[in-house]
Amino acid sequence: MGRANGGKDQTFWSVIPAGGAGTRLWPLSRADRPKFLLPLLGDRSLLQQTYDRIVPYSTPQRTMIVAGARHASEIARQLPDLPAENIIIEPYSNGTGPAIGLAALLIRRSKPNAIMGSFAADHVITDEAAFGSALQTAQKAARIGWLTTIGLTPTRPETGYGYIERTDEKVIDDATGAAYRAAGFSEKPSLECASQFLATGNYLWNASMFIWNVDRLAEELATHQPELFEALDRIVCAWPEVDRQDVLTREWVALKSVTIDQGIMEQCDRFAVVPAEMGWSDVGDWHGLGELLEQDANQNSVPRQLLQHDASGCMVWSTSNRLVALVGVENLAIVDTPDALLILNRDRAQDVRRIVDQLKDGLEDFA
Repeated sequence: MGRANGGKDQTFWSVIPAGGAGTRLWPLSRADRPKFLLPLLGDRSLLQQTYDRIVPYSTPQRTMIVAGARHASEIARQLPDLPAENIIIEPYSNGTGPAIGLAALLIRRSKPNAIMGSFAADHVITDEAAFGSALQTAQKAARIGWLTTIGLTPTRPETGYGYIERTDEKVIDDATGAAYRAAGFSEKPSLECASQFLATGNYLWNASMFIWNVDRLAEELATHQPELFEALDRIVCAWPEVDRQDVLTREWVALKSVTIDQGIMEQCDRFAVVPAEMGWSDVGDWHGLGELLEQDANQNSVPRQLLQHDASGCMVWSTSNRLVALVGVENLAIVDTPDALLILNRDRAQDVRRIVDQLKDGLEDFA
C-alpha cells in the first residue's frame, strides 16, 4: 500500500455512521427511533439533512450508511434514492473504528484511490457554503496523503466536546482555505482546561468529520490496528459470497470496540485539520436543542404554542395533546411525550443519560 499521490479515479465517497442512540434527548429519542431519525429542526430528519448536505458531492451511488438492523428499514424509507446495497448493517454498535473502517475497505475493494468523507448522522450545519469550502480543502489534503478532519472554531469553553490541537504548519493554503498539521486530540476537558484551550487559539472542536484516501486509511489500520484490519479484510473478501453474513457476525463479535479518533487519528503521523466556522451543532442535549429553536421575548424556546406567565429561559417540547403552561419558572426543559414526561434544569442536560441507564435496569420499554 502506497501513499496517495493524486493518481487517477480519486472520486469522492461519503459515509454516514448512524449508530448513535441519542440518550441525552430522551424521552423523544428512543432505542427504536434515535435522534438521527427525528425531524428536530424542520420537516426532515437529521439523517435526511445530513444526506441532503453531502449527496451533491458524492451522489447517492457513492454514499454509504452504516447502521444497525433495527433502523435499516426506516433509513431506507427516509432515503428512497439511496441504493439498498449502500446501507451496511453492522451486527451491533462497536465503536466508529469498525463501522467506518468496514465502509472504507468496501469502497477500496473497487476504488482503491477514492477519497472518502465520514460525517455523523445527527449533526446540524447552517452554513452549507462554509461546509463546502472546508470539504474542498480537506479533500486536497487527503489527495496528498493526509488523514484529515474538519475542526470547528470554538465559541465557548465547552466541556461536552472533544478538541483537536493544531500546529502552525500549513499543509494546504489556497483560496478555499488552509489545512494544518494536527498535534492530537483531547477528550472532553474540565472547564478550566477548556478555557485554556480557547485562550490559545489553537484548539478546535472535534465534529467527527474525517476525509482521507481509502488506501491510506487501510495502511494506517494495518499499522496501528492490525487485528481490526485483518478482521475487516476477511469480511470484505467474503462480501460477494453467500456466507457473507456468517463471516461478518463471527468477525464482528471478536472485535474490540475502538474509535477512529483514538485508534487511528491519534496514532498516525500525517494528520491534518481544516479549521472552519459553519454554524455547527451536535444537537447533543435538550439545552443545545433549545438554543437552536426560535425563542420568544423571554428567551423561552417553544416549537409549539405555550402559555406562560413570568417564565424565562425555558425550553418546551411537546408531542402529546396536553396544553403546557409555565408560571414563575426559569431555565427548565420540559419534554412531554404520550408515555413519558421529563423536567430538568437545563444546566444538567447532560445528565439525562443517567435516567436512560436506570430505565435499562427494568423499564426497557421506555428506553
